[in-house]
Amino acid sequence: MKKFLAYTKDYKKEMLLAIICIEAETVLELIIPIIMADIIDVGIVNQDRSYILLKGFQMAVCAVISLLLGNLCARFTAACGNGIGAAIRAAEFQKMQTYSFSNTDKFTTPSLVTRLTSDVTTIQNSITNGMRPGFRAPVMLFIAIFLSFRLNGTLAVVFLIAAPVLGIVLFFIVKKVRPLYTKMQSAIDYVNCIIQENLAAIRVVKAYVREDYEIAKFEEVNQNLKNTSERAFSLAVLNMPAFQFVMYGTILSILIFGGHLVAIGNMKVGSLTSFLSYVLQVLNSLMMFSNVFLLFTRSLTSWKRITEVLEEEPDITDDRAVTDDKAICYGLAKEIEIKSGSISFEHVFFKYKETAKEYVLSDITFDIQSGQTIGIMGPTGSAKSTLVQLIPRLYEATSGNIFIDGRPIYEFTQKHLRDSIAMVLQKNTLFSGTVKENLLWGKEDATMEEIERACRIACVNEFIDRLDKGYDTELGQGGVNVSGGQKQRLCIARAILKAPRVLILDDSTSAVDTATEAKIKEGLAKGLPGMTKIIVAQRITSILDADRILILDDGKINAAGTHKTLLKDNEIYQDIYYSQQQGGNL
Repeated sequence: MKKFLAYTKDYKKEMLLAIICIEAETVLELIIPIIMADIIDVGIVNQDRSYILLKGFQMAVCAVISLLLGNLCARFTAACGNGIGAAIRAAEFQKMQTYSFSNTDKFTTPSLVTRLTSDVTTIQNSITNGMRPGFRAPVMLFIAIFLSFRLNGTLAVVFLIAAPVLGIVLFFIVKKVRPLYTKMQSAIDYVNCIIQENLAAIRVVKAYVREDYEIAKFEEVNQNLKNTSERAFSLAVLNMPAFQFVMYGTILSILIFGGHLVAIGNMKVGSLTSFLSYVLQVLNSLMMFSNVFLLFTRSLTSWKRITEVLEEEPDITDDRAVTDDKAICYGLAKEIEIKSGSISFEHVFFKYKETAKEYVLSDITFDIQSGQTIGIMGPTGSAKSTLVQLIPRLYEATSGNIFIDGRPIYEFTQKHLRDSIAMVLQKNTLFSGTVKENLLWGKEDATMEEIERACRIACVNEFIDRLDKGYDTELGQGGVNVSGGQKQRLCIARAILKAPRVLILDDSTSAVDTATEAKIKEGLAKGLPGMTKIIVAQRITSILDADRILILDDGKINAAGTHKTLLKDNEIYQDIYYSQQQGGNL
């Protein structure tokens, strides 16, 4: 609860005002039955019209003030609930930004979306809908019971039977329904997973005419959610009939015993009427409290899922980085920076999970001099992409060291390290917005001249004029209105605009023709001469002129050399070369 209360600190004022309004409203509502009893026992019995009008006016004033307080309470609770929900969402999203790839791999994307939306909404609704009855019910319960005993202690003993019965029923309902709430939220994760997968691959689904299969797959998870929700809510709603059974039984008992007391003269009719009002308020309070308890039970399930996201410790941190504060200890003026872009791997091993039996990368050792162009090739699944993702610390090496400018990469802050390295991932990603807005991800304050220069190097200038509004053309989500080759060139231009010390191209020219690829290579060589370049490729033409080519096989370096030496001595390289030569790629 301490962690949850931390998100309420900015809304203490609204919460306090809401509680004051709730309690004041409750007290006023409890006064009304007393006034009603006076009207019957005094005003009506004595036929005192002025007394009746006076008490009626008092009742009306109490009702109006209670209405105004209720309205204020609704406003304050809405501000509190929505504000706390927004704060939790912001904290979750901020935490997700600190995750490494391995952290993200622990949660599925649909699950993270559910925890960021549905689970937060559950907590938000629990606050908005539960605050009023949660603070109102206990006060109304105890005051109403006190006044009931004051009116007639003998008759009030009925509460000592009704309350425990409701409590026992609620205990068993909560015990059964809580695990179902957990299953229900997990079922929502599965539904979101199927929807996301289907929408992301909708073109493949249409191309293979697999709509019926996808519908059946969705129907399965949707039915699972339906069944789980039905079981959960069918148990939760038992609260209402149990309450009604106890309520009507209590009222019936009071009418029987109370009527007898009135008949023998031990109780007045007005007092019995007032007592019945308090009975209804007591039982209503118990009902409200039980509903709040069910809301609280469900929100606890959601908060547990949210806490898992908030407490997930990032695998990659800046604990060992030489920041400005630590630089003095190293005899430096400020945090270290990447200047030359030389890279060294020393006996690097990597596996995605500590429990994995085999390493994805094993004993990787090589050096890249500043300004060199290095090609990386190998069979599919040889961990080429994984290797280059270790350089900007998107994943952390399991053992061994990676150096840039002669320093371990962990001595650089993640921000500076990644600012100095531009990486065009194997899966190209563009964001909704204009072409220019996407390019400015490379450099926020880039001038139009810098943008056009980067686009010339990446051959974006060959098609930009054909777009409806040039650089101001709106791209759909993920860049759906540009071709694969155009998307790749835009991503390369975005990376170039960053002006990094190290440029990593992970199979990022696979969708462009060989002529365009040659132009891009020429542009990179002439336009960015001092930049260290690492090119992961499937086509030999992509790395033909590289200073050195590394051949990966099964997560290990099989060979390293130039195109000529590898073509002469390396069997894997020879197989790739001749198969592509036969396919017309060379």
